[in-house]
Amino acid sequence: MSYQPAYQPVSRTSSLAVVSLVFGILSWCLVPFIGAIVAIVCGHLARGEIRRAPDGSGIEGDGMAIAGLVLGYVHLAFWVLVLLVVLGVLFLGAGLHWH
Repeated sequence: MSYQPAYQPVSRTSSLAVVSLVFGILSWCLVPFIGAIVAIVCGHLARGEIRRAPDGSGIEGDGMAIAGLVLGYVHLAFWVLVLLVVLGVLFLGAGLHWH
């Protein structure tokens, strides 16, 4: 007796989602700011690719794309906050010496 394996559609992970996650992680370690920008752009592109894929095409990776987006946006928010604090210290510090 021969058994045929059940048909399983071939699924593939969006390469843009993988790139988004990798650069989201790298933005915190090796390539700050640029890595965050790449993670955000690729994350949005990956989510669009996954949404536009026809049903049953098997494109996965939405979770990775979201993780890359979160890492990228949090990284950018962190650097904006750091920049605001540094500018505040510079301007407030300079203002204190004018008296």
